[in-house]
Amino acid sequence: MNADDSLKLARRFIGLPLEKRRIFLAALQKEGVDFAQLPIPAGVEAQDRQAVSYAQQRMWFLWQLDPQSGAYNLPGAVRLKGQLNLPAMEQAFASLVARHETLRTVFQRQPDDSLQQVPAQASLAIEQLDFSALPGVEREQAVVAEAGQQSLLPFDLSVGPLLRVKLLKLDEQEHVLLLTLHHIVSDGWSMNVLIDEFIRCYDAHDRGDQPQLAPLPVQYRDYALWQRRWLEAGEQARQLAYWQAKLGFDHPVLELPTDHPRPAMPSYRGTRYEFAIDGELAEQLRATAQQHNITLFMLLLGAFNVLLHRYTGQNDIRVGVPIANRNRAEIEGLIGFLLAVASSFLRKMLWNCPSCRLAT
Repeated sequence: MNADDSLKLARRFIGLPLEKRRIFLAALQKEGVDFAQLPIPAGVEAQDRQAVSYAQQRMWFLWQLDPQSGAYNLPGAVRLKGQLNLPAMEQAFASLVARHETLRTVFQRQPDDSLQQVPAQASLAIEQLDFSALPGVEREQAVVAEAGQQSLLPFDLSVGPLLRVKLLKLDEQEHVLLLTLHHIVSDGWSMNVLIDEFIRCYDAHDRGDQPQLAPLPVQYRDYALWQRRWLEAGEQARQLAYWQAKLGFDHPVLELPTDHPRPAMPSYRGTRYEFAIDGELAEQLRATAQQHNITLFMLLLGAFNVLLHRYTGQNDIRVGVPIANRNRAEIEGLIGFLLAVASSFLRKMLWNCPSCRLAT
């Protein structure tokens, strides 16, 4: 099947009513055609084209539980050195907003109680703060404080905009650009896309040129529509059955021996602990992973699971691992919420056997 035929097949599938989609999907499976390998078509007209993805639906629910929380903010910072061209910066962000639908989208309940992606009414504005009059140490402290405040400032998902930009001036030759997006329109991969494309757009506008970015094959709404059509037709039930068979229906809580009781509600106040592994040890770990034909990540995750077992004494341990979920060429360059979580689990292991090997 050539690329044109695959695209026509995908467009036809999306346009069918639910029952016919189920029949269509079953027929594809019978013929040995994996629907997941078909392309995502762009611009398919559908009555529910504005509907959200499954991930966005979940994020909307979590936001409604605590609209004043900044737990699902995705902050980033870029230090800029050299003479700043503010008009070029404003043009760069205008180019990004025009390029990515998610950056000009908000979420609103409709009269029929459906949740839809709708165009934002508020335009993106770059807020500016001048710290240049502060002494050096105080200036850096002010940057850290402002970055922390911006990272926790809540978004209103129904009003937007869901991208917040703040420019901190340290002196004439140095600025810090604070970028914050809500997770409902972004993820970690998206932040890298945003920063990379911002730099390219800024450089172009600074020269007086138009940015030369390859056109996006699809927008996030195309992905959301494709995902819903596929999952509704039976793929969701198949995946659910798979994970229920793997994980079962009981989900034990990991009872870590903390020095305080587990709170009734999470505070979301987490932290990150960074450390360096000795070079010699790192080489030994790589050699061990290669010896057992596994990746270094698998080895370290297995070691982490063993550590959890030693702390808790539990044999049924599940660890969620975020994955980019960018395994299709047409969505690699999107800014949007595509992150997924893969489950790693250990069960009924021979923990007391020195020669046992971890399976994840």
